[in-house]
Order: sequence, then structure tokens, then C-alpha cells
Amino acid sequence: MQRGVFIGEKMEKRLGFVGIIIEERDHHAAAVNELLGAYGDLIVARMGLPYEKRACSALTLIVDATTDELGVLTGKLGALPGVSVKSMLSKKG
Repeated sequence: MQRGVFIGEKMEKRLGFVGIIIEERDHHAAAVNELLGAYGDLIVARMGLPYEKRACSALTLIVDATTDELGVLTGKLGALPGVSVKSMLSKKG
């Protein structure tokens, strides 16, 4: 069963966020950036901070996406080595 907010036959986009941690950023950041570029039409804003002490980076994305679009993006991010991801969408469109 598909979950989401529907308008007629079309799933509605909703505002949300994605939290991303990239471990060993020197090795994995390029793959994350390439993927985010491919999904740039969903991204409203992006903030990323390197954390030198732990050799990682923390990123936050603000997105405007359907549940399906967000699921595809976060699934691909989570499949990358050294990447952890969590996301949430608003209840209303």
C-alpha cells in the first residue's frame, strides 16, 4: 500500500528534511555530491559541515518531494559506503 498525500491520481510533494552523516569523508563525499547533484530538483536548501576531529561530515537537506521521490533518494544515499541517512516529510503538503 502506498502512503502519502494524494491529489486526484497524483502524489503531492511535501516539505521535509534529510540528515546525512558521511564517515571517512575524504573517500565517500564525492559519491554523495554526485548523487545529490542528480536529485537537485528536489533540494530546496543544503548545509554541510566537515567535522575534522572525526573525519566525517554532517549534511542537512531541505527537500520538496513526494514520499516515493524521497524514498529513492534516501535509499540510494543509504546504500553508499560510509553514509548514514534519516529523513522526514511534513504531514501536509
